[in-house]
Amino acid sequence: MTRLVVASQLPDLFNSVFAQHAGDADIIAVPPGLTAPLPDKARVLVAAPFRKAGGVLPAKAPSGWPYDVEWVQLVSVGIDFYPDWLFDGPVVTSARGSSAVALAEFAMAAILADAKRLPEIWIDKAERWAPQPLKLIAGTTLGLVGFGAIGEALAPRAQALGLKVIATRRSDQPIPTPGVERVADLKTLLARSDHVVLAAPATPETHHIIGRDALAHAKPGLHLINIARGALIDDEALLEALEDGRVARASLDVTHPEPLTEGHPYYTHPRVRLSPHTSVHTPDTRINLATRFAENLARFRSGAPLADVVDLSRGY
Repeated sequence: MTRLVVASQLPDLFNSVFAQHAGDADIIAVPPGLTAPLPDKARVLVAAPFRKAGGVLPAKAPSGWPYDVEWVQLVSVGIDFYPDWLFDGPVVTSARGSSAVALAEFAMAAILADAKRLPEIWIDKAERWAPQPLKLIAGTTLGLVGFGAIGEALAPRAQALGLKVIATRRSDQPIPTPGVERVADLKTLLARSDHVVLAAPATPETHHIIGRDALAHAKPGLHLINIARGALIDDEALLEALEDGRVARASLDVTHPEPLTEGHPYYTHPRVRLSPHTSVHTPDTRINLATRFAENLARFRSGAPLADVVDLSRGY
């Protein structure tokens, strides 16, 4: 039987894990961005996010696309880092749920760091030995903007530490986690929450949903955490809210664009904690993605429908 050829744009660290789960498939590393033709007879492409030249994704597909590719596996849940033409032809599947635990833990770490004033309470000399006022997270309210795999992982972890969890959700499906209250809209969620985690995809509907109008309803002293996409936030509006105290802290693992330009106010703002989109870089993310890929690989070989197929109308 002819061996299946999988072209992967991921680093060797990922490809080695994929190879362990892919059976007799050949994993061949290729450069990101489809800047060169794929290997002959590559029927599967594992696609990394495209780099945006000047903030714009390539508008035209390379000559010959989609080559022999019949299935594209994304390394992310969101599709905003990929050009439209990638979704023309082959079926495209996302990495839905593969990084949910990593993202949930990162969000909880941000909440605890804010309440316990980490790292500023660490001392390095005797004259700084003085108790510092801290906050409890027990009894506070966590608002989740979007409730999918991340929400399902984060909500019980927050509840275990005594937080009340409320959420908005685009889908009409009921929230499956016991004790999580669904609220009617974003403004209600912002008005009631002490900590808000953005866990929604970047779509035309969610672009700059955290803007001046929404932040005007925020509970004073809000802690805003973004582990989703930078495009959900209007940066100018957030900076204004940080200056007037409406937002006390912004913990941002994602921005728009990435990386931010030199001199952006987020780099030096005293109430912004900025990290370089690093929350998903854990071993379990690689293993989960490889495991899900292997499961879909078995479906692909047998001709069965693939799981986690991207729905362009939803944006993920």
